[in-house]
Amino acid sequence: MNEALRRAMYAAGLSEEDIAARLGVDPKTVGRWVDGRLPFPRHRGPLARLLSLEEPELWPELLTLQGARRTSGEVVAVYPQRNLVTREAWNDLFQSAEHQIDILAYAALFLAEDKRLVGLLASKATAGIPVNLALGNPKSPAVVQRGKAEKIGGALPSKIRNALVQFGPLLERPGVSLRLHDTVLYNSMYRVDDQLLVNQHVFGLPAAQAPVYHLRRLEGGEMFDLYMESFAEVWKAARPVDGVPD
Repeated sequence: MNEALRRAMYAAGLSEEDIAARLGVDPKTVGRWVDGRLPFPRHRGPLARLLSLEEPELWPELLTLQGARRTSGEVVAVYPQRNLVTREAWNDLFQSAEHQIDILAYAALFLAEDKRLVGLLASKATAGIPVNLALGNPKSPAVVQRGKAEKIGGALPSKIRNALVQFGPLLERPGVSLRLHDTVLYNSMYRVDDQLLVNQHVFGLPAAQAPVYHLRRLEGGEMFDLYMESFAEVWKAARPVDGVPD
């Protein structure tokens, strides 16, 4: 029972039939609203005005729903697997960069092996856009543990070293910063200005088979900034490296 609605109708001297006639709906529909069903938006506003109240006074749950909409508005797309993010999508993401590019992963080998994308990142750095690249320290216990979780044994340190070699042309450009981290990652991040692709890490699966969330920064949103605060913590603790390490 929506007691707030029932009391407001009583105070206004309006019956279910009166409201139905004013709003052009069936009286049974109004009865369901009184019983607790949330009206459609096209009915909520007129009904609240009819009763001289604000919508949240009649339906307090709208405050929670509005907060959820702000959060969900940050989610541009969800990919069940990173493999489903096309090469064109990665190209469009990095091509759109105007201010900053941040990459956090263990190896990001799929990017390093794509010469076109490495070239694109290099061209952005040459144009004065900072590129921050944080990869796993091949000697880190966290890297070893992640390799075990992915069931690839000691292959992950080799993948990181391979990626560092492949990123060589990029690392030679001014404005490109490389750091090696020892962090236990729960996700990889690929940030371009106000867009962010978050690749979740799922125990027992390689990152390529785990979901990706495409987020965008919105005023009043929280998800984008939350992930970027995490990136900043890893970046601060990571070891700066000049060029391709041995």
